[in-house]
Amino acid sequence: MTPFIAEVLGSMILILLGCGVCANVNLKDTLGNNGGWLLINLAWGLAVFCGVIVAGPVSGAHLNPAVSIGLAIAGKFPWADVGPYIIAQCIGGVLGILLLWISYFDHFKRTTDLDAKLGTFSTGPAISSPIINFLAEAIATFVLVFIILYIAGPTFISSGMSDVNIGLGSVGAIPVALLVVVIGMALGGTTGYSINPMRDFIPRVMHTILPIGEKRDSNWGYSWVPTLGPFAGGAFAGLLFIML
Repeated sequence: MTPFIAEVLGSMILILLGCGVCANVNLKDTLGNNGGWLLINLAWGLAVFCGVIVAGPVSGAHLNPAVSIGLAIAGKFPWADVGPYIIAQCIGGVLGILLLWISYFDHFKRTTDLDAKLGTFSTGPAISSPIINFLAEAIATFVLVFIILYIAGPTFISSGMSDVNIGLGSVGAIPVALLVVVIGMALGGTTGYSINPMRDFIPRVMHTILPIGEKRDSNWGYSWVPTLGPFAGGAFAGLLFIML
């Protein structure tokens, strides 16, 4: 498996499971209907965990354009690979939403709350205040990328003629998963915490084009907030890491 394919698959799993919990909570007649904010926070963290398990050993599991940009600014990732990684993440997002659409096809048709349908795909503010919403997304993404930069990688010890990688295996994905959970619980109540330009932009595109029965507009006037805010937060995290 190549890093490109790993980012596609990891991003697909992230969006399928992450937006999947939004569908389970928001759509009519699901078994998880009205499951609440805690369910969403926990499931998004576990969605990250699952995506990182698949992609981590091959690509490093960015699964997020803001992470790729932040790591590149910090000197932890080659700039030449940023574009291919972002393309792979977007392809994975499209595939994840398509699988979600198939899984909840009947529930989309039964749901008459058009805002709930949109909320399955994309984020929105609790209080509409674009500049504050932008700053909230930037701050939350700064926390995400800055702490990722300080998460320790595996260590190496000499063993005869070769080095032995001493790490936690798949369990090493847990710190990032817990980080996403606490960001959602602590900072996500203002905007729904996109903290990932692909996570909001690609599902919003899919909301626009997929047949899901009656639907409202995709609120493109707000879309710059969960797209540009994470980029700004990730870039600032990379710059501060260099300064420190």
